[in-house]
Amino acid sequence: MHMAEGKRRLAREDWVAAALDAIADGGVAAVAVEPIAARLGTTKGSFYWHFPNRAALLEAALAQWEERTTTAVIAEIANATEDPADQLRTLIVRVIEAAERDRVGPALLAAAGQPAVARAIDRVTRARIGLIVTVFSRLGFPLAEARSRALLAYSAYLGHAQLAHSTEGVLPDTAEGRRAYLRDVISVLAAQGGPRASDT
Repeated sequence: MHMAEGKRRLAREDWVAAALDAIADGGVAAVAVEPIAARLGTTKGSFYWHFPNRAALLEAALAQWEERTTTAVIAEIANATEDPADQLRTLIVRVIEAAERDRVGPALLAAAGQPAVARAIDRVTRARIGLIVTVFSRLGFPLAEARSRALLAYSAYLGHAQLAHSTEGVLPDTAEGRRAYLRDVISVLAAQGGPRASDT
């Protein structure tokens, strides 16, 4: 039996991409075989060619999200420049832009009680904070303070992501406003002589 002309065989990556779209649109519960098959215009048979069950599809989708939003970003920042100040600027701009585009991350945080999701969030969070600690350490901050500032930076990132997806008009929406906002973020996070972790 030949496939209809112009219709290609779906690849594993098509199912993963559709699962991520489903998470963005309806949360982790939306990762269900039949609705995603309908979204792709195919049958469950195509799914079982690539995955043994729904759990395997969810794991693959989580791995793809982790690669796209964390592993690739860490590699990009590490290779971007040798100057840690430039790395910090690049990192902040990159993650703020990503926070505004990534609709999967907030949906995953809402489902953090599910074991597979919790494991992915734990890996991503630790990797991201580890990168920020490294950048602050390279800027000359002692390790304890680098970690304290990294936690502050990551908390600010999560807050930014929440605002970007939940409260329209709060974040700056002009190019000039965004530049000023980013300058302020960088200035606060990298300021010398601020409160140290040992002071608290």
